[in-house]
Amino acid sequence: MFSSVDDVSARLAETGYLASPAVATTVFLAARLGKPLLVDGPAGVGKTELAKAVAHACDARLVRLQCYEGVDESRALYEWNHAKQLLRISAGRGETWDEARTDIFSEEFLLPRPLLTAIRGDDPKVLLIDETDKADVEIEGLLLEVLGDFQVTVPELGTVTATRRPFTVLTSNATRELSEALRRRCLFLHIGFPDAELERRIVRLKVPGIDAALAESVVRVVGALRAMDLRKAPSVAETVDWARTLLALGASTLDETVVRDSLGVVLKHQDDIQKAAAKLDLDAL
Repeated sequence: MFSSVDDVSARLAETGYLASPAVATTVFLAARLGKPLLVDGPAGVGKTELAKAVAHACDARLVRLQCYEGVDESRALYEWNHAKQLLRISAGRGETWDEARTDIFSEEFLLPRPLLTAIRGDDPKVLLIDETDKADVEIEGLLLEVLGDFQVTVPELGTVTATRRPFTVLTSNATRELSEALRRRCLFLHIGFPDAELERRIVRLKVPGIDAALAESVVRVVGALRAMDLRKAPSVAETVDWARTLLALGASTLDETVVRDSLGVVLKHQDDIQKAAAKLDLDAL
């Protein structure tokens, strides 16, 4: 997929994703070793976007499993088209059960879900298992076979083994501790908030037309907000949203009035907004 770490950085940058050296190195190793990549970090720092960027850079199909409490095998692996099976049984009234069973448990009646879809076929794919920590512990058992051997067992059809392994990304916000068995099968990458220089580059890339001085002010104020004891520190996505907001408002500088009126773009809790309004000293930044 990638020839070198520099190749990863360059090709991801072409998609609009600016990767740090640590991110680019880990992506290269995951691709070269054929290992799943477990990415954790705060919400909004670019974990999901990394998988999308890799898919775009490699001209691969993105297959996404969005995890949530209660997601089960039928949503993650496969299920049978029961309505179609019933119609088939009704149409063959003179058949024995053994004759009907051989037909209805075939590919024609199988509904593949993301995990099975990702390992079938020879086309390049990126499998994104998003917010893995939000799924129940039981779902990890399903993932172990897929991530260990890149195969899925369908009792009625046998074992389906990948002829071409998908580049696999699992994301986690660390709301639940993932099992050691799952972690062993993956390379690990933590994406935190970027340093000021990288975040300025991201803002300038994502918000064309923003003045360099204003971009620097936005990043500096967001950094000060992250240093406060807030319920939810502003993410990179919210930094970009704030920059776009200021551009839409026609603001050329960050003064107290502009900050007060637009602080809800970067802070999502009223007590955080009140705390920031009381503590933020723009003159000291």
